[in-house]
Formats: sequence, C-alpha cells, structure tokens
Amino acid sequence: MTLTSFVAKSAFRNKRRSLLTVASIAFSLLLLCIMLCVWRSFYIDPGAPDSALRIMTRHKVSLANFLPIYYRNKIRTVPGVVHVVPMTWFGGKYKDDKPENFFAQFATDPDEYFDVAADKVMPADQLAAWKRDRSGCVVDVALAEKHRWKIGDHIILQGTIFPVNLDLIVRGIYSIDPPSSNLYFHTRYLEESVGWFKDTAGFYFTRVDTAEHMPQAAHAIDDMFHATPVPTKSESEQAFKLDFIATLGSVKTFILSICGAVLFTTLLVCANTMAMSIRERTREVAVLRTLGFTRGSILRLLLSESIAISLIGGLIGVTLATGAIVFMARPGIGMPVSMHMTAATALVVMLAAFLVGLVSGLIPSYRASNLGIVDALRHIG
Repeated sequence: MTLTSFVAKSAFRNKRRSLLTVASIAFSLLLLCIMLCVWRSFYIDPGAPDSALRIMTRHKVSLANFLPIYYRNKIRTVPGVVHVVPMTWFGGKYKDDKPENFFAQFATDPDEYFDVAADKVMPADQLAAWKRDRSGCVVDVALAEKHRWKIGDHIILQGTIFPVNLDLIVRGIYSIDPPSSNLYFHTRYLEESVGWFKDTAGFYFTRVDTAEHMPQAAHAIDDMFHATPVPTKSESEQAFKLDFIATLGSVKTFILSICGAVLFTTLLVCANTMAMSIRERTREVAVLRTLGFTRGSILRLLLSESIAISLIGGLIGVTLATGAIVFMARPGIGMPVSMHMTAATALVVMLAAFLVGLVSGLIPSYRASNLGIVDALRHIG
C-alpha cells in the first residue's frame, strides 16, 4: 500500500462524515470565491483599456449635486481634452421595483457621446436616428435581448428622482464587451420635461487624447473650478465607480467580514472532523508506533488526511464557483458583469483550503502522535 492510498483510505474511512465535511468546505469556499471575485472586479480590475482615456468630473461634495452646463465648454479648453459630454443619472423605474427590471439610465448628448465612449459600437444609421429624435434612446444589446426590445419599441420610465415619466423610443442597440446593460437618452428631453433641470448636468464624461495626459487633465479641470461656488472632483472612470459604490455603504468591510466568517466556519468544521476521526483511531496510532512508525511520520500521515479532505473540498468549491460566477456575471443579475474567475483567485482559495486543513489538523495530530504506546493502547474512544 502506498502512502497516497493509505491517506485516502484513512481520510474516507467514515464516508458519510468525510463527504459531509467535504461538502461543507466546498460550499464555504464557493462563497469565498464569489466574494473574492466581487472584490477583484470592484477594487483591482483596471477596467476596459479604453477607460484609461476617460475622466469623470462630478461635484466635489456629492454625486447628488449638479454642475452648471457651461462647465462643458470650459473643460474643452483643457490641454489633452478631445471630447466632453454631460451625463445625468435618471434612476427611473421600469415596470416595477423587481431587481430583474433594474438597469442604469443616463441623459446625455447623442452628438458626442459615442465619441467619448468609443468602445461602444452601434450602426451609423441607428446613431443618426437617435440624434434626430429627442425622445429616442439607445440600449445595450444584452439588455435589449433580456427585455426583447427591438428598434421602434417604446420604453416607459417612471421617474423616482425627477418628477416625470419618460416615454422613450428605441432608436439604436449598441454592443460593448463586457455588456453594460445601460440605457442612454437625449438630455434635452429631460430639460424640456423638468424645468429646474435646465442648464445643469449630473457629471461630465471627458475623453483625452492619450492615457498619459489623463492625470494632468483631471488636475487641470479641478484647478479651473477650485475657487468657484461649484468645485469639482475629476477622476478616472474606475475611481468614479468606486465612489459610486461607496455611496452604498462600507462594501469593502462587508466583503472582508464575509470572507473572514467563511474561513472561520470552514476551520471549525474541518477541525471538528479531524478531532473526531483521530480520537477514534488512537489505538491504531499505537499499533503503527509498535510497527516502527516514528512520531514525525504519524504526524505527517494525520496532517495529510486533514489537508487532503480540505483540498478536495476546495477543488470542488472552485469548480462550482467558476460556473456560478459565469451565471451571476450576466446583465440584470445585480452582480458586476466584469466579474470572472482568475487563476490567481483560484490559487488563493486553494491556498486557503490548504491552510485550513493544516491548522485544523495540527493540534489533534500532534497530540495523537505524542501519546505513549501503552497509554494509546489503553485509550477507549
């Protein structure tokens, strides 16, 4: 019998208990994988390459405060800036409050929006139709497929922030990788519908000529409006998204708390299993000692069993998480569509599984390997 087969037979001697432990570890590490992927998509992934050329300029105090419309022409004068469009979050309700019917809606300028967001692709005739129709809108292809929208369909958005309901007509369907699930409509339509919104914008979406000019342009924009009654904060597209996420609360603390709870629970489950398994085999350990096994070799055998169970659970958890993340990273689910499993994430989870197996089996394995032969043979477990 080889060492590997011995460890495998010993680890699954009590099949029901071992399988339940593996299932518990797999489920816990599946959740850990998902949390780490959400963390990565929020705080680590740099975003699409084209986003390195874009700046988001908002009110310095809060995203809820509007900016004057004349800021647009002033921003154009900043060296490196090639295109600027106003953007305003509408936040309307489509059909009802169900999560599957939620999607982002922005008022913007059709004449220049696709020059700034150059990574969005739409047929020229559809873009021209959107520019001509103030009640027109464009939607992401994944969002259109989800709601079965086609060119010419009407979309009714019930205002929640703005006191108006918008009747929009689909004039274009664009594509982008990954899908954004956003809707864009003409800002003039909103200005005509809401009198107090005229000559304002939620924030400005700016494109620069090179990525190297982006930091300098952002600083120049903020310096321009520093001494005005309406100061600005300009930042990269990724930083802007993080600011928006921060308005939802302490997301970072929430994710870390879940990860910590998952690891602690997994450690308890694995430790309980190993303690019960080793206690039942105390006499067997004594027999191994009489056959010439050293304390070190017994310690390694017992630890190998604990680590094997944990790694099997980790491997199953990573496999299931890969499929779950593909399902969850779809438009309309509520998770980041850029979320994906990476080799680094899988490696971190498997390392966590290894450490859980090592730590949970260390104390009971050490105690069992250091028992005297006579005391171990007398043990009643």
